[in-house]
Amino acid sequence: MLVEIAERRGDEVVAKIDAADGYEKTWAEKPDAVIDFSHHAAVPGFVAKAAEAGIPYVIGTTGLNAEEQAAVDAAAKKIAIVQSGNYSLGVNLLLGLVKIAARNLGARYDAEIVEMHHRHKKDAPSGTALMLARAVAQGRGIDLDANAVYGRHGDTGERPEGEIAIHALRGGSVVGDHTVMFAGDVERIELTHKAQSREAFAAGAFDAAQWALTAAPGIHTMQDILFGN
Repeated sequence: MLVEIAERRGDEVVAKIDAADGYEKTWAEKPDAVIDFSHHAAVPGFVAKAAEAGIPYVIGTTGLNAEEQAAVDAAAKKIAIVQSGNYSLGVNLLLGLVKIAARNLGARYDAEIVEMHHRHKKDAPSGTALMLARAVAQGRGIDLDANAVYGRHGDTGERPEGEIAIHALRGGSVVGDHTVMFAGDVERIELTHKAQSREAFAAGAFDAAQWALTAAPGIHTMQDILFGN
């Protein structure tokens, strides 16, 4: 998908890297930028190499642990890094709408986030679901870690006010569905994005790579690119 989009855009792909047979294991020719949709364990080594060479880096990989994220943070002191759980225009517009809704509705409306992906997705919840949860927390002016719950099981008791719940569903060939529900006593508001093709994610990554060519070192997001946040 990434290669096909690059060809349509007229961009030159100088290396295709993958652990599978038939692919290069690193880049030989210095690229203008690197786009990484790999496994999270592969990110630290490649982002460190990019930092040494001064190459802007776009990360679409999710599920990084604390040590892996620390490697990204260290590299960001030298190069521009765009890191996002989702690069689609629609999802990033949804993030803005969710933040506005959370700010205006407050904790009186219970926030529930439901995401569904294909059966092969290995991390849960999705990076996009976590981004949406952070948007709710930012809109409310609260800390996500102190208020998040991931699924429910057993005797959980009544739902506490201010809780932000994230639920992950897996099955079939679903590209990616995300719904943020604000449930009040007399009404319910649902904001939904459904990806019909993975191309929605890939195209935004190339826009991010182009933007990063002239960006200052640091970690940036698609919100920065689209809205200057």
